[in-house]
Amino acid sequence: MKKLGLILAAGLIILSFAACGRSAQDQGVVFRYNNGTEIESLDPHVIEGVPEHNVYMALFEGLTTYDPKTCAAIPGLAESWESTNDNLTLTFRLRRNAVWSDGTPITADTVVQSWLRILNPDTAAVYGYLPAMIIKGGEDYLNGLAGPEAVQIRALDPYTFQFDLTGPAPYAVDMLSHYSFGVVPIHVIEKYGSEWIKPENFVSNGPFKLDTYVLHDRLEAVKSDTYWDKDNVGIDRLIIYPIEDENTGLQMYREGTLDWIELVPNALLDEMTQDKGYHIAPAFTSYYYEVNHTVAPYNDVRVRKALALALDRREIVEMITRGGQIPAYGLTPPLPYYPEVISFQEDVEEAKRLLAAAGFPNGRGFPVMNVIYNTNEAHRLIAEYVQQRWQQTLGIQVTIENQEWATFLDNRQNQDFHVARAGWQGDFVDPASFLVDLLHSASSNNDGRYKNPRFDELLAQASQMPNGEPRMDVLRQAETLAIGTDFAVIPFYYYTRTNWIDTEVWDGWFTNILDVHNPKFIKKR
Repeated sequence: MKKLGLILAAGLIILSFAACGRSAQDQGVVFRYNNGTEIESLDPHVIEGVPEHNVYMALFEGLTTYDPKTCAAIPGLAESWESTNDNLTLTFRLRRNAVWSDGTPITADTVVQSWLRILNPDTAAVYGYLPAMIIKGGEDYLNGLAGPEAVQIRALDPYTFQFDLTGPAPYAVDMLSHYSFGVVPIHVIEKYGSEWIKPENFVSNGPFKLDTYVLHDRLEAVKSDTYWDKDNVGIDRLIIYPIEDENTGLQMYREGTLDWIELVPNALLDEMTQDKGYHIAPAFTSYYYEVNHTVAPYNDVRVRKALALALDRREIVEMITRGGQIPAYGLTPPLPYYPEVISFQEDVEEAKRLLAAAGFPNGRGFPVMNVIYNTNEAHRLIAEYVQQRWQQTLGIQVTIENQEWATFLDNRQNQDFHVARAGWQGDFVDPASFLVDLLHSASSNNDGRYKNPRFDELLAQASQMPNGEPRMDVLRQAETLAIGTDFAVIPFYYYTRTNWIDTEVWDGWFTNILDVHNPKFIKKR
């Protein structure tokens, strides 16, 4: 979820393709939603967050996309695919009528060059490790140990793309819907370089194309007349707002100027559960705190464990979040084939003993801790609870700091923090999306820089195993080591996801485990 895209100069810059002078009647079916914050970039290869993913799904399409109900991969740019018997090679047949919004054809070589771009060390993609995880030769190229020729991806002909996997990876095809496997307009990037994402240069291949971008105000996209499946796109104009204030978002929803919101102020949550547009569902998402392993005293496992054991998670979910969240004592939300891993239990007296053993009895001598979080009312309330709890039970002085989204992400990525709020929504429905993405020593999303060779070995072992109970057992061993022994991060709870959208008005929007909602499928009833 990170990196910089558009640049501000002397205040607010308005970026747009066209003036917005048309009346509502001229715009056809308009769908408006709140994205919660300003996005970092329009470039699929340098982004890293849910807000960015929402925009990506509107403007781009990879080889596959998400089924709106199950989140399983369904055909996108690729109309079909097949695997070899050993599940080590995947072959995709591309649509011959798939083109960029400027009319340029999309070929298998476009996919090859796109994937080489995100794996190129010079791109510095936060998510480069994800394709490297399953593409044979990708990790060596990403880490500068080999050139692009080592990456086992190829165009068999203009419309047949193939790649070799590092192991059976039963979740590989589902991963391809994620933006880290995005296909980008290489011909435009070669012409404009980093300025290809400026609205006047921007080209995409998704169900919508960019029309207007007013920084810190709104992004508007219109149905693309070059998209291969345009006849099945039911929205004519998509308006995405970056509103961080939940009161403002709720007011616009109540006034009918927003059709979909995901958050409301905590104080109004009980009232808003009675709204006819209210939806709640379990989510493959965890809330946790990162701890910076690169600085003392947080590089001491006794300190990390003391911080984890001193919190009362039930108080947090019952008194603060109040949305049916589940207290977490592991990192990966439970799945039918992967029961919850309970790695530890809360124990304030043990937390005090551990902190004293680390040299800080009753918090004496412990440096002032700074906890950072991004702008959000619930994050603030949780940070205030943590501040009070750690001060009262452990004697640690804690300051809390609200940061704007892009600054917050950069500080986490650069280890410029002591403790940081974090949340993770799985990129695909498998424990590897949490354990590999967040805690592997080579992962760019491992912001705390946790490192344990044994943990990495267990993940490598699991990556070579077919799906089944033996593989899940290896992953459980890895999670128990990272959370229950090393306290790599501090888990808080597993999410439920709330949304407000009137599904009597809008069809094609469904609750799902990843809480991903491609606007391609949303239609007015």
